[in-house]
Amino acid sequence: VGGNAQIKGMQKIAGSLRLELAQYRELAAFAQFGSDLDKSTQETLARGARLTEILKQGQYVPMPVEKQIVQIYAGTQKDKSGVVWIRNIEVSDVQRYMQELVDFMETRYPQALKLLREKKDLTDDVRAALDQALEEFKSVFRPTPAKA
Repeated sequence: VGGNAQIKGMQKIAGSLRLELAQYRELAAFAQFGSDLDKSTQETLARGARLTEILKQGQYVPMPVEKQIVQIYAGTQKDKSGVVWIRNIEVSDVQRYMQELVDFMETRYPQALKLLREKKDLTDDVRAALDQALEEFKSVFRPTPAKA
């Protein structure tokens, strides 16, 4: 069954996720044996680590599919400058970022969540609302200060 049981919105957003995570796991295994990694490989490993963090979910803490889609969207889609929304979020901050993003969506953009829940698809309207919310959230989220 797998992907066939998912709603259209999840199928669209998670389509490339499986491939990206498989590539990440393969690279991560390879990277254990090498110390000199080029910039591209380092970037791929960091992206895979962020995506893995997005998918972590507490036991007995189910999350509505529309919130899962919002989180995966933030981890896989690009802003208007062509950078993935969470590209500049440290791996250690990803889970907090995702929780705060969902809270932000519930309070500031409940209509986007409702639209996603009802349409069960990533329509142009839903994408526009998510992009707008993520753009606004970008200026609200405060990363954990680096330790000196």
